[in-house]
Amino acid sequence: MTDTVTAPTPEPDGGTAPAPDAPEGAAPPSGPRRSYAKLAADESREDYSLRYAPHSFRRWSPATVAGTALGGIAYLADFAIGASIVFTYGFGSGLAAILTAATLIFLTGIPIARACAKYGLDMDLITRGAGFGYFGSTLTSLIYASFTFIFFALEGSIMAQAMHQAVGLPVELGYLLTTLIVIPIVFRGMGALAKVQAWTQPVWIVGMVLPFVVLAFEAPEAWGAFASFGGTEGAGAGFSWLGFGLGTGVALSLIAQIGEQADYLRFMPAKTAANGRRWNLAVLAAGPGWVIIGAAKQLGGAFLAFVALEAVGRTHALEPIAPQIEALKPWLGSFALPAAALFVIVSQVKINVTNAYSGSLSWSNFFSRVTHRHPGRVWYIFLNLAIALTLMEMNMFAALNKLLGFYSNVGIAWIAAVAADLVINKRAGWSPPYIEFKRAYLYAVNPAGFGAMVIASVVSILAFFGLFGVYAQAFSTFIAAGLALVLCPLIAWATGGRYYLARPNTVNGPAAGGVDERATHLCAECETAYELPDIADCPVRSGPVCSLCCSLDATCGDVCRKDPEGAGGPVLMPVPTVPPGAPGV
Repeated sequence: MTDTVTAPTPEPDGGTAPAPDAPEGAAPPSGPRRSYAKLAADESREDYSLRYAPHSFRRWSPATVAGTALGGIAYLADFAIGASIVFTYGFGSGLAAILTAATLIFLTGIPIARACAKYGLDMDLITRGAGFGYFGSTLTSLIYASFTFIFFALEGSIMAQAMHQAVGLPVELGYLLTTLIVIPIVFRGMGALAKVQAWTQPVWIVGMVLPFVVLAFEAPEAWGAFASFGGTEGAGAGFSWLGFGLGTGVALSLIAQIGEQADYLRFMPAKTAANGRRWNLAVLAAGPGWVIIGAAKQLGGAFLAFVALEAVGRTHALEPIAPQIEALKPWLGSFALPAAALFVIVSQVKINVTNAYSGSLSWSNFFSRVTHRHPGRVWYIFLNLAIALTLMEMNMFAALNKLLGFYSNVGIAWIAAVAADLVINKRAGWSPPYIEFKRAYLYAVNPAGFGAMVIASVVSILAFFGLFGVYAQAFSTFIAAGLALVLCPLIAWATGGRYYLARPNTVNGPAAGGVDERATHLCAECETAYELPDIADCPVRSGPVCSLCCSLDATCGDVCRKDPEGAGGPVLMPVPTVPPGAPGV
């Protein structure tokens, strides 16, 4: 006897849910058990937002992917952050803080970037399999989403300041315009993003370099004077441990930027003998390499603000548009204002399309797990932008140091725990040798990564608010990083790696033996073909299901994870379909 099902029942999101079994003898339904809303089903816009990025979609070269990812770091928040650090803590402490933060961000970013590029997964899916568990990574989705809308608001504020300077547009209207302008680009996904980043890159490069060239000729003495700058708060030009710790905390707020780089790196083509060197260089440059440019921009922004300080005052010197204008005036005269405004607007569009895009991915991941519905990535663009616009209207730019210093405690605890799992736990054998991201094989919460992040975040936030004294307050981000790096391996060792896999993956995990990742199975739910890394064997549906259908199923009761043996034993999977021309295994 073969089980049959009745026709699917529409869900509110435009998808359909599996219906209960029909009486014996009923005719089988026509069409898939589950269908997705139009926008969610269009992968040209959806960009596999909740899925593994298949090889068939990774049609860009390593150089194109790297160029697109690096185009997103055109932001001028680095200018404001660097200027704020040096103005507050002086040149000596500020320089040490910026360089130390850059080193930590670079080192933690290497394993994450390589994993995202190798496995075709975004930061959320990497986090799931790197010690956090299926629901454990839900919290990090919120952390990442908050990163995207905080920095969208920061970048949007800078762009609104530029439009106010250039054409007198009220900043409140500027906030709205900077929000609306990115929607058509982000709506269209990776293809549109790649074109925008490529087309705007020449303008950005010229605008970035020109002010420093002008000052090199017109004010060569400013470079030496900058090294003796003691800040505007009386910190002094020398080194201070407190200033160094507090400044590093502000700079480390950018550590979650690796998530935005990963959103592009997942489209990196497969590494082969022919492209191996280019692949490695592209991943290194587009992954952790962004922070080298970022640190240079922070120091450069601080320098431009220092030069403009006397002419425009402290408040305007921290707004990137004013220092740009002052630097360009000796050569461009009255054209300095429109030139600077153009540069700022181009820079902010380049980064805010990335912020909005990445935010839509993180919100999609969060709500799909909580609600078991997925109306499509594009709808979450509006949620992310609405929050960012609210922050802009609340003038978050005025509380820059405090906000970023607090955020960095949580961000670094998350990133450090993931990096510790990839570098230490996997090599020690406590973590699976690959990244498993599918609900069907994961425990809801893995205490190794999730527990390490929570403990490190709580302790470091308490330190940030002064509970353990002034030095612990200044070095709260170091406490977060240190605890996460130690606790993640320690918990994994203590638990014997037990909470990584609820059951073996017999489709494409180590238990499957050698498999061709490009081979496909037809999902029993949506009847769409997906490559093997996106497929799970489902005892409830008695066949293969794709990762998204598995995530959205609210009726299965997770029997495959809770009681694998009681769920009916091994699932007999059909032979996967191997695409023509695929290499043999």
